[in-house]
Formats: sequence, C-alpha cells, structure tokens
Amino acid sequence: MIRDITIGQYYPAKSVIHRMDPRTKLFGTLIFIISVFLFHSVAGYAVATLFLAGMITISQVPVKFIFKGLKAIFMILLITMVFNILLTPGEVLWKIGIFTITKEGISMAVRMAIRLIYLVIGSSLMTLTTTPNQLTDGLEKSLRPLNKIHVPVHEIAMMMSIALRFIPILIEETDKIMKAQMARGADFESGNLVQRAKSMIPILVPLFVSAFRRATDLAMAMEARCYRGGSGRTKMKPLHYERRDRITYLILLAYLGIVIVLRIVFSEKGVTVRG
Repeated sequence: MIRDITIGQYYPAKSVIHRMDPRTKLFGTLIFIISVFLFHSVAGYAVATLFLAGMITISQVPVKFIFKGLKAIFMILLITMVFNILLTPGEVLWKIGIFTITKEGISMAVRMAIRLIYLVIGSSLMTLTTTPNQLTDGLEKSLRPLNKIHVPVHEIAMMMSIALRFIPILIEETDKIMKAQMARGADFESGNLVQRAKSMIPILVPLFVSAFRRATDLAMAMEARCYRGGSGRTKMKPLHYERRDRITYLILLAYLGIVIVLRIVFSEKGVTVRG
C-alpha cells in the first residue's frame, strides 16, 4: 500500500510531454483541475475522460503504473462517498434506521469520487513526467511576477520541489521500517482503531528521526555549495518555449473553451427544466 503512492515519483521516457516546458505542464494541470470542478454533466465528464486518456497515451507512462497510485487513496475515496451518500438531503430512496440514502446523495458521491480520481491521476501525470529540478524552475518562472510584491518565489518553489522529491524517499523509508518491525513480531493489521494507531508509533518515531537527519544533511550540502537563494543565480538549463509548447497552449485553451461552453449549455438546460 505504501509503495503504491506515485505522486512525487518520476518515470523516465522520451515522450512529447516529457520534453515539454514545465510551465506548460503546470498550466495544463491547473486547467484540468479547474475543468474537473466545473463539469456537472455526463458530457463534461466524457470530455475530461477523453482529454486525460489522450494525455496518458502521449506520455508513454504505463496505465498500470498510474492507476497503482489510486490504491493509496482508496480509504479516503470510500469515506468521502459514504459521507456524501448519507449526509446529502434530497429525494429519499432508502431509509435504514437513522441513515437515509437519497438520490442526490448517490449522484454527489459519484461526482466526488470521479473528481478525486481525476485529480490524483492528473497531478501524478505531471510529477511522473517532470523532474524535481524542472518543476522548481517552472514554478519559479511562473510565479516570478509575485517578486514585485516581495513574495519569496524562489524559496517557495524550492520548498515545494524538495517536498515532492522527499515523498518517494520517505515512502521507501516507511516500507523498510515496517518490514523491520514486522520481522520483530509487530502486528499492524489486527486490533481496533486505537490499537492500530498505537502500533504505528514504532514506525513514526524512526521515520521522523530519519526525515530530520535527511533534512539536516541536505541543508549542510546546500550550504557547502554556497547556496544563497535565487537572487543572482544562473541556470545550467534555462527554460525556453518550443513550438510544441505553443501548440499545447492552443489545445489547452480550446479544451478550456469547450469546458466553459458545456458548463453554460447544461446550466441553462437545468434552469429550463426547473422552470
């Protein structure tokens, strides 16, 4: 389960998406996230599905590898669906004791599940096709206008990049600690919720110690290389937009236009039906 988390990992390939400017991929991810929350119709989700399937195909990242990351959010997905089904008011379909299942609750649960799945896949696709260094440069370039109001853009981009870079490292460390504890007779599966929470303490303590040690080593390594922030630093590989990036921007704007049109059309239909 721990190793199923794919956010923060990089999958090397020679696809068009891998060669794109990171700013283009950040913009595309943002547009896709916005579109997922704008859609409320079957046609809208069909468009988002086709768009996401096309991006996965072009990226040359194995579908199994991408969907493997969904195992890590299964419990969150299940809890979200249950809460939406039981707590959303509307037309009652079944009533079991104090629990009421409504038509609107089922509809909301399905929409929230699709949104959560698409958000995880879309975010994972960006990190799987972008190295941490590229991501740092892309974030810094994209947020550069905020420098005028004295926002520490380089430091923010660096922190986000390091956080993403540490996710797969900490996952691997957690897996090693769990296997070591299980070899000593630790049981993480049996017992009630409180007992399971207590059994996690032997994992969390060495994990935090290891994380702090890695952070200290990284800080010392950066200081030894005379790292002093973003001011006056040059880039070994400066970012440049290519023809493929301009074409991608046009495709993304066209996709956003379709999203807005579908939203307006189906909103008007909903108003007409209610009227």
